[in-house]
Amino acid sequence: MGVLNGLKILDFSTLFPGPYATMMLADMGAEVLRVSSKSRPDLTLAAPPPIPGAPVNAVAATITRNKRSISLNLKCPEAAGIVRRLVHTYDIVLDQFRPGVMDRLGVGYEALRRENPALIYCALTGYGQTGPMRDVPGHDINYLARSGISSYSGRKATGPALTGVQVADLAAGSMNTVIGILGAVICRARTGTGQFVDVSMLDGAMALTFGKGAAFLVDGVAPGPETERTNGSGIYDYYETKDGKYLSVGCLEPKFFREFCRLAGLPELAEGGCIPGDGGAAKARVAQRLKTKTQAEWVRVFSGADVCVEPVLDFREVYCQDGQIQARNMIVELEVPGAEGVKVKQVASPIKFSQTPNEYRHAGCPTGWHTREVLAELGLDSEEIRRLEGLGAFD
Repeated sequence: MGVLNGLKILDFSTLFPGPYATMMLADMGAEVLRVSSKSRPDLTLAAPPPIPGAPVNAVAATITRNKRSISLNLKCPEAAGIVRRLVHTYDIVLDQFRPGVMDRLGVGYEALRRENPALIYCALTGYGQTGPMRDVPGHDINYLARSGISSYSGRKATGPALTGVQVADLAAGSMNTVIGILGAVICRARTGTGQFVDVSMLDGAMALTFGKGAAFLVDGVAPGPETERTNGSGIYDYYETKDGKYLSVGCLEPKFFREFCRLAGLPELAEGGCIPGDGGAAKARVAQRLKTKTQAEWVRVFSGADVCVEPVLDFREVYCQDGQIQARNMIVELEVPGAEGVKVKQVASPIKFSQTPNEYRHAGCPTGWHTREVLAELGLDSEEIRRLEGLGAFD
């Protein structure tokens, strides 16, 4: 039994931000019903690679794991009526449409809380429910750009850096959605009252700049690329090794930096610290020195020492060979619904509970896999389901 066992969520989200949040909640034991439409494509569900012998791809099998799925065409009034019936037995609704869309469909917060006054309704959007940009579309790169993060991330010579992970979508969107929902759940336990939770990915991304922002709000000095201790102005950086691979050097504290200098054969740099302020001379010497050995050779040199130096690993090394990842059980294997005997490996939840461990019940399923099952639970008979199907309620 998971820590959130008994909590029920209606999930109307798509792509990564909302589905990743509800995946985390489902892993913790919440019952999640994914509400989507076969006529409204979700790029995540169509992404390669497919799983041989299974009706879903690898990404969809992960991000929709532990969830049931119902297909509803919300433009059909009868489908909206089903949602209003469902919400009587659900605790939470997650909406990732632009502001006002669910209201126009008859299943917005005001309509649904009339059905269930204790309902918690979380709206996850790019720019929030208020402000001049509330209706503007966006993606991760746009939120990073407008939050200020991109202005000091990257190199002076090449400009802002692209990230391989959707930081704003996941760290600013998904995580704040989980936090906001669980905060509202705790409040409801005390008061008995539900509420509307407004999560903006731009707000979340800007909030990640709180350290630099705190300084700026006092002295008015804006950070720029390669001007801060953690964005390239000092020794803290990535360095190429003899074999074309890379090391991450993060020895900010004096004790770590002194040990790094000793083991790297550069003891004369220790007094200058990791932010030497010498126009890049010390950093150039570090770069030159680290190119004299292969990545594996430097790993052996620094092994067991407190220096905050780690190799840059590729996916094969991380997923298949890394002892720390294996020790933390970060890869799990699940059965795929509708594909007898087919199992798929996935990245596990990063949260470990001592008394109520996470549950990995099954991999994700195709859109609408549980439609008839859910409708039967609502009390609809076969004739009524056929009638609704004829009206396009499940398209």
